[in-house]
Amino acid sequence: MEEENPYRSPQAQLIEPVSDDSELATREGRLGAAILDGILSFVMVTPLAYFGGYFDQIRANSEAGRLFMPFSVMALWAAIGFAVFVLVQAYPLHAYGQTWGKRVCKIKIVGTDGAKPGLGRLLLRRYLPTNAASAIPGLSLVYGWVDILMIFRRDRRCLHDLIAGTRVVRAP
Repeated sequence: MEEENPYRSPQAQLIEPVSDDSELATREGRLGAAILDGILSFVMVTPLAYFGGYFDQIRANSEAGRLFMPFSVMALWAAIGFAVFVLVQAYPLHAYGQTWGKRVCKIKIVGTDGAKPGLGRLLLRRYLPTNAASAIPGLSLVYGWVDILMIFRRDRRCLHDLIAGTRVVRAP
């Protein structure tokens, strides 16, 4: 039996990174997918907002001369919107690494290593921060513009991609 040497340097098993030469999705493809996903979300959330009184709250807020909705109202509707997003998009995200819009546009989300990211990672690190920022007046505008403009980087990774450790590539 060999005695453990406390002065020996630590051992680490180094793993070579997975080489992924997938072609990045085009900016146009990503925009098209975002528009399709936005339309789908709009169609799903608008009836809830109408029957849930959101538009009445907007009207009352406007008539009272207030510029912003109360934070609690914005947070509630951001949470409802995120819940609808999860209900609609969880299956294709889990199964394919794609939203319905990305599936139509033939692009998909992968980790920086090229592997399909898990559903939890996508929802909690890619979509939840963006959704949470949308509930905060001012921050939603700044976050949104920074996120959008980052598409012009060489690697085409937006802020939500950097937060989640993902990138968007063409799907076969």
